[in-house]
Amino acid sequence: MDISSSSSSSSGALSPDASLDADTPRTPLAVRRALQLLQSDDQDFKLQAARDIRRLTKTSQRCRRQLSQAVGPLVSMLRFDSSESHEPALLALLNLAVKDEKNKISIVEAGALEPIISFLKSQNINLQECATASLLTLSASATNKPIICASGAIPLLVEILRDGSPQAKADAVMALSNLSTHPDNLSAILKTNPIPFIVDLLKTCKKSSKTAEKCCALIESLVGFDEGRTALTSEEGAVLAVVEVLENGNLQSREHAVGALLTMCESDRCKYREPILREGVIPGLLELTVQGTPKSQLKARNLLQLLRETPYPRSEIQPDTLENIVCNIISQIDGDEQPGKAKKMLAEMVQVSMEQSLRHLQQRALVFTPSSDRPIPNCASEVSSK
Repeated sequence: MDISSSSSSSSGALSPDASLDADTPRTPLAVRRALQLLQSDDQDFKLQAARDIRRLTKTSQRCRRQLSQAVGPLVSMLRFDSSESHEPALLALLNLAVKDEKNKISIVEAGALEPIISFLKSQNINLQECATASLLTLSASATNKPIICASGAIPLLVEILRDGSPQAKADAVMALSNLSTHPDNLSAILKTNPIPFIVDLLKTCKKSSKTAEKCCALIESLVGFDEGRTALTSEEGAVLAVVEVLENGNLQSREHAVGALLTMCESDRCKYREPILREGVIPGLLELTVQGTPKSQLKARNLLQLLRETPYPRSEIQPDTLENIVCNIISQIDGDEQPGKAKKMLAEMVQVSMEQSLRHLQQRALVFTPSSDRPIPNCASEVSSK
């Protein structure tokens, strides 16, 4: 079969200048060939086209733009072709959607959600993983978020979170986190009771991983509701898992973790103060007041104030210095002799703060020092290494 002649005679034929890139006078030969193969009636040629498109778009943003018109035929392969074409077509669409907002929207508009959602129920683990990864990518588009929710994907993503492969679980929680940023989707997620499965994943994943970050982001959103707070505290080890991320997560994870605990304590201080304190949150909060993001530092200070024993306004007690707050908390947990622990913790935090200040001053001095002058010795590094 002559591919070039059969392709050019089909409806919507691809001229040599079809799908031009603004930076090049002509579309690259490999791109044109893939598009021509995709127009063929031969199943093997279409499968080859899907594989080529996946390869071409793996790392090239330019190819994603040049191959945007492949979206429709690839979605048709998902909807109407044999099962052997589903995974290659889905992988090609997945790569087309990466970092390309227009393609994300076009894929959904072309009707891809229906087959993708059906693949979430597949017994084929690879196909199920591809479908979950596709929803993760498509859900990054603000336009797609309410459409994906309306399609019925959320309960199936939660089922994947419960029963899927490790990779599918990680992608499912990230997709749910993406969807949760659209306010109307939060109630739909909450109805599926996802917190036990989120917590299970959080317990087992590396606390500094992207998966932990998305778990905590989702938890932070869900504990804004009473049902979410109740579900979290009812799950054994759930608060501890959040505290562990607060201590060992990446900067963004720690911000979400402290945000979740603060939301709980702000909603009902009397109810949630003890469960949070019981998990040894104080050292992590102290560290965040110095080393966290600006938002984390503020949230950590606010949570420390809520965790102290006295509920009275600050005018009726000792000043709300960090030391007084922490002394108050620790004395209530471990007895009156233990405020020394708070001072030790604070001394360590002050040391860290001083080292950071030295580094900052050194950097500023280097900026303003003429290049002919000798650079300032790295005093901060020497201090921290001792």
